[in-house]
Amino acid sequence: MEFRLLGPVGVWAGGRQLGPATAQQRTVLATLLLDPARVVAMDRLVTAVWGATPPATARNAVQGVVSRLRRLLAPFPEVELATSVRGYELRTDPDSVDLHRFRRLARRARGAGVAPEEAAELLGAALGLWRGRAPLVDVAGPWLPDAVAPGIEEERLAAVEALAAADLTLGRDAAVAAELSPLLPEHPLRERMVSLLMVALHRGGQRAEALDVFRRVRRRFADDLGIEPGDELQRLHQAILADREASWPPAGAGGRPPAPTPGSGAVARVPRQLPPDTEAFIGRRAELAVLDGLLPRPASAGEAGGTPVCVITGTGGVGKTALAVRWAHRVRESFPDGQLYVNLLGFGPGRPARPPAEAVRLFLDALNVPAQRVPAAVDAQVGLFRSLLADRRMLILLDNALDSAQVRPLLPNSPGCLVLVTSRNELTGLVAAEGARPLSLGLLSDTDSRELLERRLGRGKVTAEREAVDDIVARCAGLPLALAIVAARAGSRPAFPLGALTSGLDDDSGPGELGSLDVFDGGDSGASVRTVLSWSYRALTPAAARLFRLLGLALAPEISVAGAASLAGIRPRAAHLLLSELTRAHLAWERSPGRYGWHDLLWAYAEELALERDDATERRAALHRLLDYYLHAANLCDQQLDQYHRVPIALPPARAGVTVPRVTSPAHAVRWFLHEHQVLLAAIRHAARHGFESHAWQLAGVSRGFLSQHGHSAAQAAAHRIALEAATRLGDPRALGHAQIGLVQALIRLGDDAECEERLHTAYELFGAAGDRVGQALTHIYRSLLRDRAGDYAAGVRHNEQALRLYRQAGHRGGEGRSMNNVGWFQAQLGKYREALASCEAALLIHRELDDGPGEAATLDSLGYIHHRLGHLEEAVDYYRRSLRGRHDWEHALAARTLGRLGEAQLSTGRLVEGRETLRQALALLENLAPGDADTVRTRIAELDGPGSGVGGDVGRPA
Repeated sequence: MEFRLLGPVGVWAGGRQLGPATAQQRTVLATLLLDPARVVAMDRLVTAVWGATPPATARNAVQGVVSRLRRLLAPFPEVELATSVRGYELRTDPDSVDLHRFRRLARRARGAGVAPEEAAELLGAALGLWRGRAPLVDVAGPWLPDAVAPGIEEERLAAVEALAAADLTLGRDAAVAAELSPLLPEHPLRERMVSLLMVALHRGGQRAEALDVFRRVRRRFADDLGIEPGDELQRLHQAILADREASWPPAGAGGRPPAPTPGSGAVARVPRQLPPDTEAFIGRRAELAVLDGLLPRPASAGEAGGTPVCVITGTGGVGKTALAVRWAHRVRESFPDGQLYVNLLGFGPGRPARPPAEAVRLFLDALNVPAQRVPAAVDAQVGLFRSLLADRRMLILLDNALDSAQVRPLLPNSPGCLVLVTSRNELTGLVAAEGARPLSLGLLSDTDSRELLERRLGRGKVTAEREAVDDIVARCAGLPLALAIVAARAGSRPAFPLGALTSGLDDDSGPGELGSLDVFDGGDSGASVRTVLSWSYRALTPAAARLFRLLGLALAPEISVAGAASLAGIRPRAAHLLLSELTRAHLAWERSPGRYGWHDLLWAYAEELALERDDATERRAALHRLLDYYLHAANLCDQQLDQYHRVPIALPPARAGVTVPRVTSPAHAVRWFLHEHQVLLAAIRHAARHGFESHAWQLAGVSRGFLSQHGHSAAQAAAHRIALEAATRLGDPRALGHAQIGLVQALIRLGDDAECEERLHTAYELFGAAGDRVGQALTHIYRSLLRDRAGDYAAGVRHNEQALRLYRQAGHRGGEGRSMNNVGWFQAQLGKYREALASCEAALLIHRELDDGPGEAATLDSLGYIHHRLGHLEEAVDYYRRSLRGRHDWEHALAARTLGRLGEAQLSTGRLVEGRETLRQALALLENLAPGDADTVRTRIAELDGPGSGVGGDVGRPA
């Protein structure tokens, strides 16, 4: 008997499938088999079958499914489907599951000292377990196909590449070329696959073909990503151009290759996110030994078992993060697939903790998952994250957690990984339910405290002033943060005697005067962190001290140089110098080039100083400048991303002292948004709470393009709901219209059409009251999208004709071209193909007049559709391909729709395999970026895969 997941899901015995009989049963069975001999929670099974909106009877239905699975498995005594208080556990040998056999064989092939012949044999056996090109092909629900299957498919491609590498080493060049050539059109951005194929072709005497592969791939990199291929591929190309020996592995390559991400088509970088270690780390020998005992055994990676989790707890400033970071650096070579880090912001100066969904998205970005591959639903993102870590050895450091609920979604299910969590709370739930190992961190001993000061100040100074050192040690109460700051203060004034430092401990900043930094709960009330922090603060120049105070008003625990300059109302160069001064004083640190961060205690102290020493007018002016910076910078970036189709927002000039950056290209704009979009979301919330209503809705408006194009639809919806509340308080019709439009766009992407119609009607009236023709036109565009989804194409024509009229009245040529193209699209839906051609060709002229690449690409897509309907199949395929070449890398949802129509055209020409694969690519993009549009494509693929299928279908949607 064996279980199969690598293709159709089921139980096989004697060469025939025994069951399960239904898709829901197959989903539950597959979910249990992903973690054999481990309890799978009921909630996870419910999510696997029904996604985020299960029926009220879901739990009962799962219980019924489990009963039927038990009957199916009853003849096999070696298998037990057990019930626990938390869920169900399928106890079976992992080798009875084809997925785990595949992983075991692939892992053995990657082992140290494995000869190429053995590696090739093992990988061949592993790939022979696949019964099709995709895993989990016949399950129900979105979770397994969306979140799990892409990771497993990526493992297959990695094994194919590893087998090709082994075959090249054995001289099997022709076999490698035959295997990889058909795969390259599907995965043209996988640099490792491209390199392997080029080497194989060149060695086989096909130098021209190898060079042609590089030319085609380089064009795809430029068209799809706007970048050049990597250094390794460039060096290989140069070697083949010179007709030198193309070696494998490439010259200069060594060590383990980075693990790829599902569906990315490119080799992923290995994340190395650990914060810097500190040379002044002292003691903690017993705690380090406990952590050493948690290291996964090398043989355990990929086998059944849980992920080791350790929760390091203790009072603030006791050194939890320092211990975790020190140990993580010490053992990082045990985790060759990388180290992930996130500050969960569980304890900070009055700011909310980081939601798990935000942390998961940060991890997916760190793992190089392209935005178009990130699912819209949070549960699916969590599943994708866990799939990415399956069979990998990674260290995850979750710093400053608030509670167990914040941590649970971030736990992988790979026993080769290890998770460190730091928190001021005990996280008892995580210990009880997840089996986490608690490690309580106490204060430093007097001996270790003296050693820390000696390490920082030098043995001579500490020995010479023993009494002062004893006083410092006693007053700091073994709190590492306090000791470190004392040492920094003393180090910056080497001529001062240490006794002078202790004389300031009992100054006028008495305990209880300010609430958040009084005395840490370390059992000794004599350690005032506020007083100790004041020593470093008082050593600052007046300008640096002012900037430090204002950082307490920052919207997140990090800021760019330009943001800090705007906050303080100074030039960027001056801000950079002051930030460097704060870094030297250990009151901030440079997290990455040009971006600075700080500990949450420093953040709280800075905020307290600002409230105490800067009047309310100055504080509000500083916050106003910071919000202006984010607003005007985001607006410039938004203009780069969508020059012709956005609804412009008239912003008031930035206040004096605001640094508005130069944004020179769409790529520059995307980079800025990638750095700042989480801060922008915080800024929207902060602005709404503190009376900056105009900033709240305008920040949401200028962030809309990026959030939509990069698949952050849930965040976009949340931001625009806040914007709507702020605009309501203002009573500004234009603001209300913009907030409604941004919310509608997000809801359409999420497939939630129910509330869109009323909101669009309201937005139309609001824009009318404001005299905004462009805004009114856009409401008609979105109404036509809803009409298209409902199949009411005549209404779609009417809405776009009204949009066209409004755009012409406003003199908006880009909108005129857009609505003209949409008129043509709907005319084609009604069978009026000649009128449709005329409309779209007129639109194409406008887009070319404006040099509007995205508009031209959308119109080429429409022309492809019209020619398809007229029976001009080759012309249709050509138009679709030209449209895809014209798409920018951030317009994936539009590209997905074009891919769907290209697939239909290919099917109509008789290219059945090519057409099916193109449709699957379209579905993968739509499910992530625009779930509401995915059902039509999913149904079409099911028709094609079913018995007696034809090829005459349609995938529609105006561009």
